[in-house]
Amino acid sequence: MPSGTYLRYVALGDSQTEGLGDGDDTVGLRGFADRFAEHLAALDPALQYANLAVRGRTAGQVRTEQLGPALALRPDLATVVAGVNDLLRPRYDAVETAGHLEEMFAALTDAGTHVVTLTFPDIAKIAPLARPLRSRVTDLNTRIRAAAARHGVAVAETGRQAATTDPRMWTADRLHASALGHERIAAALAQAVHLPGSDDSWTLPLPPQAVPSRRQAAEAELRWAAAHLGPWLGRRLRGRSSGDDRTAKRPRLLPVHVTPGSAADTGQRPSP
Repeated sequence: MPSGTYLRYVALGDSQTEGLGDGDDTVGLRGFADRFAEHLAALDPALQYANLAVRGRTAGQVRTEQLGPALALRPDLATVVAGVNDLLRPRYDAVETAGHLEEMFAALTDAGTHVVTLTFPDIAKIAPLARPLRSRVTDLNTRIRAAAARHGVAVAETGRQAATTDPRMWTADRLHASALGHERIAAALAQAVHLPGSDDSWTLPLPPQAVPSRRQAAEAELRWAAAHLGPWLGRRLRGRSSGDDRTAKRPRLLPVHVTPGSAADTGQRPSP
């Protein structure tokens, strides 16, 4: 389908696609999928958009719970973003995780859907205590690229850009993108599917900021571990998930309201 003429966009995924880090459960979540939908709607106001993502979901759960409903909506464009919740787990199986992603790529593209996905940034540069997971991220990105190539899936290479590891792109928990991070991801997706007006300005670095001392950095790591890593581990030990008892925030295709003054509304790309 020619660029900019998509009429039905469906987003599949976990908390990033749901929009955690961009708004909250009180005022509502926005996130990169909502922002990407705004880019699409700015080009064609007839666009309808559904978001099936639920926080805490693994790639297998996304495939089991969201693929069928997504296919039933007959999208001409879909985003599939999952895998981080898998690689954070002790019993991570890279082949199985990539397999679930590839099954979704195959099913959607076989149905005539244009699919776009993304790669993940170096987690060690975002959360130094997570350095042992760096090789998992690198390997998963390699598998995502290979699976995408086999099925004609577009890839937004957010995993290869230094700007995506800037702390300002992330919330305090270092697992979810900030509003600025979600804005950049949406712009990366727009470029990946060659939307008119899209470009690579999302890769530009942010203005320099003061570098913390070693002591400040160490104290920040301890605060992060206590406030975010500890509670996350506690939920894992109890067999709980942040997405328990939650459902998709936008299960039906609905028209998209372009936020006044947004990058999609003005035609401007994210500023550095």
